[in-house]
Amino acid sequence: MKKYQLTVTAREGTGRSASRRLRKAEKIPAILYGKHTKPENLAVNGPEFVKLRKEIGGKAALIELKRDAGATALSFLQEIQRDPITDKYLHLDLQEVKENEKMIINVTLHVVGEAYGVKTEGGILETASHRLRIRCLPKDLPDFIEVNVAELKVGETIHVSELKPLPGVEFLDDKSQAVVICVEPPAEEVVAVAAPVEGAVAADGTAAVPAAGDAAAAPAAGAKPGDTKTAAPAKGEAKGDAKAAAPAAGAKPAAAPAKK
Repeated sequence: MKKYQLTVTAREGTGRSASRRLRKAEKIPAILYGKHTKPENLAVNGPEFVKLRKEIGGKAALIELKRDAGATALSFLQEIQRDPITDKYLHLDLQEVKENEKMIINVTLHVVGEAYGVKTEGGILETASHRLRIRCLPKDLPDFIEVNVAELKVGETIHVSELKPLPGVEFLDDKSQAVVICVEPPAEEVVAVAAPVEGAVAADGTAAVPAAGDAAAAPAAGAKPGDTKTAAPAKGEAKGDAKAAAPAAGAKPAAAPAKK
């Protein structure tokens, strides 16, 4: 296990005002606490820590703290506080560990390979647990917890109990906890278009489909659009001899003209 180094100094003042003064001096307020020691207020060089973080990346790492007096302490980063707007480091929590004592630490999960369910069956790979809690000696601390998903099919899940054993490492999360899941892709939603109902009224107020008998008569064959012709007279009718329509049922006949 590689060890990283970080220079720290004792921090006398505490509180917001003291922390703001440290940050203006490009230092980060920190605290070191451990199983056998009292919490110790420290100050960390800002640019040095930024460089260290880039070097470590997302790996689990042991950091050797070097004090002005030459004393050292082995630790790991327990918590990092950052400004939500500027993203600057506000405070660090460091956990002191001993070479010969097991420690509990959260380690990032690293997915390896391309799942069979994604490559062949069109599934989607979901990471259910991004970090896992382990117990080990400092010398056995892994950079990542690797999980190979090459054989994972759609509908299958890799649980904590199925992870590859690591020498000197004990997984502390529930054995049935899901780590990686391969799920089916979401089904495409099919929107059914309803057939228009006869006589229904459209949103703009016009008839969507004309009711039976409401449709205009089709033009005669060969007729030009817009050329409306008068219907031919019925059989037996002379041209121009239009007969009066029969009175409606119940209507009174017209009165006869008076005699002179």
